[in-house]
Amino acid sequence: MITTVTLNASIDKAYYLEHQLSVGKVMRVKKVINSAGGKGLNVARIINLLGEKVIATGFVGGNNGNYLLELLNNDGITSSFTTVQSETRSCINVIEENFRSTEFLESGEKITDDEISQFLENFQHQIEGSEVVTISGSIPKGIKNEFYKDLIEMCNKMGKKVILDSSGISFQKGLLGKPTLVKPNKEELEAVFECDINSLTEVIKVGKKISDQGVPYVVVSLGKNGAIMIHDNRVYHARPPLVKAINTVGCGDSMVAGLAIGLEKNTDPKDCLIYAVAVGTANAMSTRTGYFDIREFEKILKNIEVTEIV
Repeated sequence: MITTVTLNASIDKAYYLEHQLSVGKVMRVKKVINSAGGKGLNVARIINLLGEKVIATGFVGGNNGNYLLELLNNDGITSSFTTVQSETRSCINVIEENFRSTEFLESGEKITDDEISQFLENFQHQIEGSEVVTISGSIPKGIKNEFYKDLIEMCNKMGKKVILDSSGISFQKGLLGKPTLVKPNKEELEAVFECDINSLTEVIKVGKKISDQGVPYVVVSLGKNGAIMIHDNRVYHARPPLVKAINTVGCGDSMVAGLAIGLEKNTDPKDCLIYAVAVGTANAMSTRTGYFDIREFEKILKNIEVTEIV
C-alpha cells in the first residue's frame, strides 16, 4: 500500500482553447476537463492506473472539497481526508492549440490549529498499513514550514519509506527529516541552492549536496531529457525516446508514482528510475493530468536509455 499526502488539494480545471490566448479579450473555451488536483492526487491516480493499492489523504473543505472527493471516487481512488472549514481551492490550466500551457494557481485558505491536530491524529493511523508515503506540493496557509519535516520523522519512526516532492523552504526544512527519496527538478534545485545550473555535471554536483545530507535517493527530473538518480555513490541517467508532448502538467508527479512503486517493490535502483521516467514521459502524451495510455507506456519503457555516470 502507498499513501499519498496532498495538503493543498484543488479542483483542477483544464481549459482547451481553439485559438491563441490573447490577454484582455474574451476567450471561448472549446473543452473543459475537471479533476481532483494537487500533486499528490496526480501521484495517486497514476499508482491506481498501474494497478497498485493507494490511499489519498490531506485536507478538503466546502463544496469544492465535496466535489473533489466525488471526482476521486469516480477515478476509483480510496481517500481519507481531514475536513476543514475553508473552501478547497481551484486551479486553472489554459491550453492553446499548440499545447502551450498557462496556469493560474490559487494559494488556498488558512488551516486552523485544531484542523492540523486532527490531521496528525488521522495520519498516524492512515499510514500504518502502507510501505511508502509520498508527500507532494505546497503547504497551505496556517501550517509551519517544518510540517513536512515532522511528517517525515513520523514516517521514519514507523518504518515507512517516504518520498518528498516539494519546493522552496518547505523542501529545505523537509530535508532535515531525512526522507528516503526526493525528486526536485533543475529549477527547484537552483532556487534552493541559489545557483545557476547549466550542465548535467552541475545538476549532479548540486544533487550530491542533498545526498550528502543523508537522503538515500536523489532523483532530479530533467524534462524531455529524462532524469538522474544519485544512490549509494552511483549516478544513473535515464533518457526517454522523443515523443509528442501534449500536456506536461503532472509529469513529475507521474515520476513520483513510478518511484513509489519501485520503493514499495524494492526494485533495483536503475530499473526503478527507468520505470519512473517511462511513466512520466507517457503522461506527457495525454490530455488528462495524471493519466496515460498503457500501450504507449509499454512502448516507451522498452526504449528508455540508461547509463551510469562515473
